[in-house]
Amino acid sequence: MKVGALGSFDGLDPDRWNALVERASGGSVFLTWQWQTAWAASFLGGRSLQILTVTDDDGVLHGALPLYEEAPGRWCIVGGEDVSDYLDAIAAPGAEAAVWEALLQHRAGDRAVWELRGLRPESATLALVPERAAAHGLTAAAEREERCPILPLLGTWDEYLGRLSGKDRHELRRKMRKLEAELPAVSVRAQTALDGWDDAMTAFLRLHRASRTGKARFMDEQMERFFRGALRPLVAAGWARLWFLESVGQPVASFLCVEYGPSVGLYNSGFDPVHARLAPGIVLLGHLIRDAIERSVPVFDFLRGEEPYKYAFGPTPRDLARLRVAPA
Repeated sequence: MKVGALGSFDGLDPDRWNALVERASGGSVFLTWQWQTAWAASFLGGRSLQILTVTDDDGVLHGALPLYEEAPGRWCIVGGEDVSDYLDAIAAPGAEAAVWEALLQHRAGDRAVWELRGLRPESATLALVPERAAAHGLTAAAEREERCPILPLLGTWDEYLGRLSGKDRHELRRKMRKLEAELPAVSVRAQTALDGWDDAMTAFLRLHRASRTGKARFMDEQMERFFRGALRPLVAAGWARLWFLESVGQPVASFLCVEYGPSVGLYNSGFDPVHARLAPGIVLLGHLIRDAIERSVPVFDFLRGEEPYKYAFGPTPRDLARLRVAPA
């Protein structure tokens, strides 16, 4: 295996990149060409990129590790931790060991530190790098970074409700009935097409900023440009959708979801605080889970964060790790 190092995404084939992400065991929407290049365009600033590619003698791409210099001497996977939930090296199935051997050999003489974030527990990176690092004069230490609640979806909506605790099942049903009784002409819709997407994003951003002060600070002008720029190509690829709970056609709550591989991911949200007592976000989330069940999606992923409302829907926490690779 040979390692190439590029200072930008220019010259790489987007289709080839995405095909590798789709096959990789650690693949996620946050590693796709669309997301990676949008993040770099929005947040890289004057910092350096180093796109490491791993190919065989015939030039077939078997792996990639997109890095940026977060601080002098410290490199992280492109995507950052604020907006990308799952990150990893990208490696073809069965080639993970060879890809990491090539990458570690390539960086053996480099005094920089790699911080690899957002690694899921099944990541080949977590299994391979710590056991191979010493042979290349490196150390590799992992620590828990965050948790993501994960909800496997089996059976029907009624069967799902039956698996909830009596209290959580009662509360969800009560909130759904109460909102539908007190708000007129309640409906749920999904925005899945580019036609109308910009207007839908404007409505989502308004609810997002209104729902909490911290969200308003997070969604500054730079972040809004990133959301708009990154999500349009995801929608075009069928990897993102906006959900709205509406009353008389006016948005009351909204969720931004990413759909990639076998899961629906709950990426971000907003609601109208005027209707906070009716828990419109909880009600809409119930509709999202029901929709995923009816479409036979196997996993509903709440993504990063252990907010209490998530656990009322019955998920199980999954650890995310950070791996620090440094000279011995």
